[in-house]
Order: sequence, then structure tokens, then C-alpha cells
Amino acid sequence: MINLPNTLALIRIALAPLMFYILIDGASWQGVHISWVNYFAGLLFVLASVTDFFDGYIAREWDQKTKLGAVLDPLADKMLTLAAFLGLMLLGRANAWAVYLILVREFFITGFRVVVASEGLSVAANMAGKVKTVVQMIAIGWLIMQWHFANALLWLAVALTLYSGADYVLSYAKASAKSSLKNTN
Repeated sequence: MINLPNTLALIRIALAPLMFYILIDGASWQGVHISWVNYFAGLLFVLASVTDFFDGYIAREWDQKTKLGAVLDPLADKMLTLAAFLGLMLLGRANAWAVYLILVREFFITGFRVVVASEGLSVAANMAGKVKTVVQMIAIGWLIMQWHFANALLWLAVALTLYSGADYVLSYAKASAKSSLKNTN
């Protein structure tokens, strides 16, 4: 079902490769200063990030949650962060180890959610995951714009990303243990 939240996720999916293209090819554009390339890539990233907030908010507040949206939203999120971090790494603005750690965690948790869902359990995103997302988005924006302390923000994002992943696994373990106790009683 295509509704407004799903449309916003589709827009984010479309913006991710466009931003990636601008990041990695923009410097070769004749007559365009790199700062303008950064501004345009940054603008696309901010627009895409804003759709992430609004698609979730609208889906919850207007009761427009769908199975399609449950797939599109995390896919769009991963496409956007993947495009940004890989583009920034290719440009030498993001440390390869930092990008690797973030992407490994993101793919691990995505796969882990499939396992959790197959067991009939639901472990919702918690505050650590939301803070991680916000810090990642801020770090990406700062890296795109080449602002001071961008690398420090990137490493803070790495720490929060790893922490929120561990927190998610522990939440699952607790939910699984509770479920097991209910089934044995």
C-alpha cells in the first residue's frame, strides 16, 4: 500500500544514490567549486534525513503503518547511511575503520531483526538507537561540509552505534528469556 509515509521512504531511497553520485563525482564538475558540491550533497542529505523523521511520525500519528513501510523504512535508512559513509570514505573524509564498524553493526542488526521476527518476538527501537541515528546524521552532515570536529563526531557515532547494537541484542535476550519462562509455566 502506497501512502504518505511509504512515499517519503521511496523519496529517501531515490535521494541516496543521487547524493552518493554528487559526493563522489561532484569534484570533477567543470566550473563548480567543491564548496557548492558539499552544499548540494549536504542539502540532499538533510532532505532525506527529514523524510526519515516524518515518515515514522506520520505512520504512527495517522495510523498508517504498513508491512511495506516496515520494509521500506529500514531499507531507505540503510541506503542513505551506506551512500553517505561510502561516499565520504572514498573522498578520504571518513575513516575506513569507522565506516566498517558502523556498516557491520547496521547489517548485523538488520539480519538479527529478521531472526527476532521469525521467533514472533518484537524488540522495538529504543532510545539508544534513536540517539545513534541522530549522531550518525549529524556526523555525516559535518563530514560532508568538512567542518571542524567532524571526525570526532564520527567516532562518537561509532561508539553509540556499537553500544546501541549491544543494547538491542541484550533487549532481545531479555525478551527471549521472558518468553521462555512463560512457555514453561
